Amino acid sequence: MKRNVSLAEISDGRLYKENDMVKADCHGCKNCHLCCTGMGESIVLDPYDAWRLQKGTGKGLQELLGEGKLELHVVDGCILPNLAMNGPDEACSFLNEEGRCSVHSYRPGICRLFPLGRYYENGDFTYFLQTGECAEQNRSKVKVEKWIDTPGLKRNHKFVRDWHYFLNAVEEAVTGREDSEFAKGINMAVLTAFYFLQADTEEAFYALFEERREALIAQYDLKVQ
Repeated sequence: MKRNVSLAEISDGRLYKENDMVKADCHGCKNCHLCCTGMGESIVLDPYDAWRLQKGTGKGLQELLGEGKLELHVVDGCILPNLAMNGPDEACSFLNEEGRCSVHSYRPGICRLFPLGRYYENGDFTYFLQTGECAEQNRSKVKVEKWIDTPGLKRNHKFVRDWHYFLNAVEEAVTGREDSEFAKGINMAVLTAFYFLQADTEEAFYALFEERREALIAQYDLKVQ
């Protein structure tokens, strides 16, 4: 989900890469899960998030939607799944009774990043530290790569970058004709191709993702940066 604000408003003014040290370590978030409540529709899943979540829970996307764990909403012109917030506290649907994440080992990328965010420019992205978002005041420095804790981070970086700019191209293609058959068709194609993707390994996931991304770019004549 895009945020149309300046970095000066929301960050420490620095941009980070995977090997940089950043003051993000929240020490296990002891007795705190504020960042897991009241997030609305903002925890949007990319296809890798959805694939890992389905592998980890043993449940398909349709089942997770039916159980109220996930929702579908329009994000910047695209229909995408997000984590559902439930109950009077608007708590993440995957929080357990102790207020801990029940899918922590395969939690979505946005959750892994926090309190970091991604800053996209010139066909790639770096990271920034969000200020005023995390309740922990005494965070420690940690290497960005270690904090994100994602297998094959270099390969995942390419995936995140390619997915972001692919979605930008889809958004541009549907702008001005959001209620058209074209928009409905491309949104259904994106959901079907990427969120119901069946792969046994990460290598297979990335290969299928790239194959389907190229196919949809050609099918809909998308202008990807």
